Amino acid sequence: MKKTLDHILKYPVLPVYYHDDIQTCTEVVNACYQGGIRVFEFVNRGDKAPENFAQLLAYQKKYWPDLLLGIGTIKTAAMAAAYTEIGAEFIVSPVVKEEIADITLKKHILWVPGCMTPTEISMAEDLGAPLVKLFPGDTLGAGFLKSIKPLFPTMRFMPTGGVNPTEESISGWFDAGVSAVGLGSKLFAKPEGATGYGWLADRAKELMGWVNA
Repeated sequence: MKKTLDHILKYPVLPVYYHDDIQTCTEVVNACYQGGIRVFEFVNRGDKAPENFAQLLAYQKKYWPDLLLGIGTIKTAAMAAAYTEIGAEFIVSPVVKEEIADITLKKHILWVPGCMTPTEISMAEDLGAPLVKLFPGDTLGAGFLKSIKPLFPTMRFMPTGGVNPTEESISGWFDAGVSAVGLGSKLFAKPEGATGYGWLADRAKELMGWVNA
């Protein structure tokens, strides 16, 4: 689990993505990888999610050796168990549940629960989560993190939702004290007239440059 967390801290930009078509999924993940992304959160939001995730893991072993693939939107212990069996390297939830902690943390698999209040953050901390997802980030804002961070000096934070692929947004969140950021639909918004996925690789490279700066 520590190795997974350290990898996220080293490459702290997490694309959050789902698509039914495995070819599209593969091309999207590959473009992000070519742009320097080394952690990717696939999302459990469609009927083909388990099948596609398993295929992405197989592809990762062959073509993306230093990419961490995790699964998001895990709301039950059964979901967590199913995806850890498939091979998820980390689990992200929109909620805090002890039953999910029992499936993941006790097996030394990183679990990132979603939190919106100090009480939820405290619950996650008590369960042993070293990193929490601030969700929804656009509702909470960087000011919220600045206010509550002193209460949780050893906890690490990752906002999802409300993080834009701009230098202003990225620097604003990291200045507030986050350890990583998750980006969804705004990251994958194709520029008008663009073809292929070169634009996504370029955008990922730009994001990593802002973070490293």
